[in-house]
Amino acid sequence: MKHIFLNLKRFDIPKTEGGVNAIAPAAEWGSFIVKGTQDGIRKIAEAAGTDTEFVMYLPEAHLIPAVLAKTADSLVKIGCQSVYRDDAAPGHNFGAFTSNRTAKAVRALGCESVLIGHCEERNDKAGILKEAGVTDTAAVNRLLNQEVKRAVEAGLSVLYCIGEKAEEQDRWQEVLREQIETGLDGVDRSSVVIAYEPVWAIGPGKTPPDGAYIKMIADYVKEVSGGMDVVYGGGLKQDNAKMLAEIPSIDGGLIALTRFSGEIGFYPEEYLEIAGLYLGIEQ
Repeated sequence: MKHIFLNLKRFDIPKTEGGVNAIAPAAEWGSFIVKGTQDGIRKIAEAAGTDTEFVMYLPEAHLIPAVLAKTADSLVKIGCQSVYRDDAAPGHNFGAFTSNRTAKAVRALGCESVLIGHCEERNDKAGILKEAGVTDTAAVNRLLNQEVKRAVEAGLSVLYCIGEKAEEQDRWQEVLREQIETGLDGVDRSSVVIAYEPVWAIGPGKTPPDGAYIKMIADYVKEVSGGMDVVYGGGLKQDNAKMLAEIPSIDGGLIALTRFSGEIGFYPEEYLEIAGLYLGIEQ
C-alpha cells in the first residue's frame, strides 16, 4: 500500500496574524480543504490503480467541519495531531482531561488516524521534561509509546514519526532504533506507519537529504521495525515526488506546505499535483 499523508499543522492562522492561511476563513478552513480535494483524490486514485491511503491531520477545531464535508464515497481520512497518554474507560476516569484530547474523544468526532511523535511534538515534550530536570533521553519515547497504545486501543491508525537532529547524525542508527523500539514497544504494529523526518534538514536554507540517504534510512527502519511501511516525513513536494517514488523502501510521503516562495502556504490544487506526481499521474 502507498500512503499520502497531509499535516496541516497550524496553517489555519491568517496571514494578518503571522500565519500562512490565505485560502478560507478560519471557520470554513477544514471543510474547504476536504471539499477542494476529495474529488481530485478519487480521480488520482482511480488513475493510479494503486491501493493508496489518503489521510489529513488537522488541528482539533477543524475536525468536525472536515468530517462533515466528506461525501459518502470520499477516500479522505481525517486525523488529529497527537492524543493524550491516558483515556476514559469503564470504571476509570470518565473525562477529567481538561486541555488534553484523548484518542476516544477524537474517534467519537469521526477521526480515523492520528499523527504521533512529530519532531515538533518531540521538542515540546523534551522541553517540558528539561524544565522538570529529567535527563533520560528515552523519556520522550516512553511518553509517545503511551500515546500510540491509547490510539490503537481506540481504533485509530497511527503515523509515528522518528528522526535524528543535527547533533545526533553521527549516531543516527542508535537514535532511530531507540525511537522505534521504545516508542512502539508492546504496540500492535499492523495499525502503524512510520514517517522518517530528517530533523537536521528541515527549515529554511537547509539542504534536504538525497535519494541515497533516504533509501539508506528507509532500509534500516524496515530492518529494525520488522518490515513496517515507511514514508518520507521531511516533506513530499513537487520537486522530490518523482525521486521518492523511485525508492522501493519508501511507501509514501508526508505533505505540509505546498508553496515555499511567494504566497507561502498550503493550497489544495497543489496538494493534488504533488499526490499525482508521486503516484505517477500526469495532470
